Amino acid sequence: MPLTSFSSPLIGRDDELSRLAGVLERARGGAARGVLIGGDAGVGKTRLLDEVTQGAARDGMTVLTGHCVDLGDVGLPYLPFTEILGVLAADERFAGVLAAHPVVDRLLGGGTDDVRDMGGRLRLFEGIAGLLADLSDVAPVLLVLEDLHWADQSSRDLLRFLLSRGILQRPAGGAPTHRLAVFASYRADDLHRRHPLRPLLAELVRLPAVERLELRPLADTEVAQLVQALWDRPLPDATVRRIVERAEGNAFYAEELVAATDTEVGGVPSGLADVLLIRFEQLSDTAQLVLRTAAVAGRRVEHDLLREAVGLPEDELESALREAIGRQLLVPGDGDTYSFRHALAREAVYADLLPGERARLHGAFARLLTERGHRAETAAERAHHYRESHDLAEALAASLEAADHAQRVGAPAEELRHLETALDLWSAVEMSARPSGDRVTLTLRASAAAAHAGESHRAVSLTRAALAGIDQDADSELAARVRYTLAGNLISVDNLTSAFAYSSEALALIPAEPPSRTWVWAAATHVMAARHVGENETALRVAHEALRVAEQLGAADARADLLISLAGLEGAGRRTPEGRERLDQARQLAHDSGNASVELRALFNLAIGSYESGDLEEALPYLSEGIDRARRAGLLSSLYPQAMRHLQLLVLYTLGRWDEALRAANGAGMLPAIDGYAAGPALYVALARGDFTAVDRARALLRGPFDWMATLVAAIALTEAASLRGDAEAAVEQVRSSVKALTDDAGTRPDVAVRLAALALSAVADTTAGLRLNGDEAGAMRWAAPADELVELARYTAARGDDGNPQGPEGQAWLARAEAEWARAVSGPDVAAWAKAVAAFDFGDTYEHARCQLRYAEALLAADRREEAAVQAGAAREAALRLGATLLLEQTDTLIRRGRLSAAPTAPDGPSPLTAREQDVLRLLALGRSNRQIGEELFISGKTASVHVSNILAKLGAASRTEAVAVAYREGLIAPE
Repeated sequence: MPLTSFSSPLIGRDDELSRLAGVLERARGGAARGVLIGGDAGVGKTRLLDEVTQGAARDGMTVLTGHCVDLGDVGLPYLPFTEILGVLAADERFAGVLAAHPVVDRLLGGGTDDVRDMGGRLRLFEGIAGLLADLSDVAPVLLVLEDLHWADQSSRDLLRFLLSRGILQRPAGGAPTHRLAVFASYRADDLHRRHPLRPLLAELVRLPAVERLELRPLADTEVAQLVQALWDRPLPDATVRRIVERAEGNAFYAEELVAATDTEVGGVPSGLADVLLIRFEQLSDTAQLVLRTAAVAGRRVEHDLLREAVGLPEDELESALREAIGRQLLVPGDGDTYSFRHALAREAVYADLLPGERARLHGAFARLLTERGHRAETAAERAHHYRESHDLAEALAASLEAADHAQRVGAPAEELRHLETALDLWSAVEMSARPSGDRVTLTLRASAAAAHAGESHRAVSLTRAALAGIDQDADSELAARVRYTLAGNLISVDNLTSAFAYSSEALALIPAEPPSRTWVWAAATHVMAARHVGENETALRVAHEALRVAEQLGAADARADLLISLAGLEGAGRRTPEGRERLDQARQLAHDSGNASVELRALFNLAIGSYESGDLEEALPYLSEGIDRARRAGLLSSLYPQAMRHLQLLVLYTLGRWDEALRAANGAGMLPAIDGYAAGPALYVALARGDFTAVDRARALLRGPFDWMATLVAAIALTEAASLRGDAEAAVEQVRSSVKALTDDAGTRPDVAVRLAALALSAVADTTAGLRLNGDEAGAMRWAAPADELVELARYTAARGDDGNPQGPEGQAWLARAEAEWARAVSGPDVAAWAKAVAAFDFGDTYEHARCQLRYAEALLAADRREEAAVQAGAAREAALRLGATLLLEQTDTLIRRGRLSAAPTAPDGPSPLTAREQDVLRLLALGRSNRQIGEELFISGKTASVHVSNILAKLGAASRTEAVAVAYREGLIAPE
């Protein structure tokens, strides 16, 4: 069974839990309160109440729960209260209280005849109120009534009495009320206009001691967390996104959709469909007809369009709509429209249609929309209705119109969807009925939309399909375009050798003379591909030639693209002021030409150049500008904006602005643990703060097709996790596999290899230090070879960045740490090496600077330079506190205690576990006194002193007198004398 359990975790209800906990706290103090908890079916009311009642029971409250049941028009009177009294009667603890209120026996014994008159009802109501008051004198009481929308009239009347007169209202004279809280839940979506609970709720919420709590739908990120928590292994990203979209914040719907993941190809799971159709089937035949027609229209439908499609007189239509709205299946919206309250309800009604009925209604909507004119904003609707009514020629034309509209408004994902629909329809439509153009060009356009939407692998597939569709006698310019487009898409998925092969073919297919934009762009793509496979001389030669042609043609955007490539090929690259000046020129050219994609490439390179040169603050404005430009162009999901989002978070992380980085990641509109570009800093922070669930999230990034950035992020997180756990073997193996995966076709190792090597060396050094401490010098020597391998990897990588030049400040800092960790692994702490590492990370990496300060303090302490060690340890501790880096804080405090680097031991949190006499005994124990000597000094017998020593050992969890003294020093219970 894939589901972990249907006792789902409570996610996204922290505010509601806090509010209800506050009500219970006040109730325990004598301030009786009532809370009416509303929300749609399945939103999580019962789950919330379960959590609250369990907590209340743990806190010593008497929890009484009664359930209302749907028994139709004729319900059992007082049903939830009868349930509560039955529970009380079965518990011997409450026998005395029940005996004091014999009137309630009438409900338990079924003798309700004498409570039907007004006097009898009043005595019953007062008896129930008195019983609850007396119970609250014994212990605080939480009374829970679930599903109040099904309550019978008698139960509603009793609740009205209890809340307005019986138990919540403050008595005359200002005396305290009872230690009692009443929580009552109801379905908000069941309360149609004439529902009898509506007036009662309106009356009760006006009472000063009663409040209303509406449960909102869960946020998308919260539903995603719930979905992943329900499954015993990570679900594919696409599956999670689809469930989140369809559940629309409803926890029950999400659970049902997850449960059907292995069995449902599409549509609504059968069990959930049955639940959703219950309310629909309670409508009149006319109202059902209107809803079936509305379901074909989609989630939302205009009144006029619905009227024409359903073909009913206006008064009958309005009556049916009023019924559907009253039953909360439809909700009125702006612009004289109606929407289904929940998309899954619409799906269930739609799935219930007969095939012929469905096609007929789709055809009616298609014709009605067409008669209104070919408005661009309705093209997608028309395409959908024509396709479902099997008019494929009209569907093809409308799909292309919808794609044009999506392109104009900057919606590449929607453009791709419409273009793929058009490609599916192309061969099914007679040639004479097809729009102008050809399938290859259309496929090429779809690949561009896929790239802009961030679907890199889909872009590759589409471009390969375009290549396969080219005839041998096809136009050479089109053939070249397909090949250089395929090369560019292959670069984005790191298939670099193939990219170089196709860019070479493209350049060979079209002559440089006469000059053409196609040749310039083929050349620009070839420059990038050549650089990625290490053919720098070829890249430089072609770049300069193409730049001359681009200037001749006035192709400003192609000039910009070539300048960006040249900034990385000539001189010291983008890290230098000269390189960034060239990049800035490219940015302006691209901006003036209106080519957003090239402009984004320039901005990314400006930002990464600043980062690599150690100017972290300078990188942030470029990143903000790039992300804003991508948002305005509808390109947020494309390659460079994703990389900029990652870099922005990475800069904030490096600067120590961790909470700001986490907020930025959460506000990026992405689902947790899905997007490698945003996941990195969040994973690094989680590990530093001791949250090792980050390991599972990191591994999830490695599922699916190879993604270079996701692999890099996972490599850092998994190596760091292994290092923090002290698992040197896992850390070393992770570095080896990660470097192999990230090394490109030209054999160029990734820049991150120096960081990975340093992290793994830390674990190796910890292991050898432990072995030496235990006298196992031979065991420590066995790690010499892996340590040498790692430090050589760090040295090689730091000396040869991806542009062939030595890495910048960050890479050199990681090299300094790798050298210091290597020295610690092979011979022990090296003061000079750690001093160099501390200085190297001073460029702005707050966390790594602090981690190196801790190691520096260790080395200084080993060299008996205690005052200097105390300074470094104190600075590391201050940074760890500021960052919330709990693991570093623990390590630093351990060093400070072990090395006695603080002026005085830290006072323990809270009172000492020892008595004053035990403190005296412990002080003498620390001086090495025997039991007899302790007795003589304290004027007690040696036997009594022995008893005190035994008590001290038990309280401190120590096995010996020596360990007890060590624990006492560590916990600050005694000071050295």
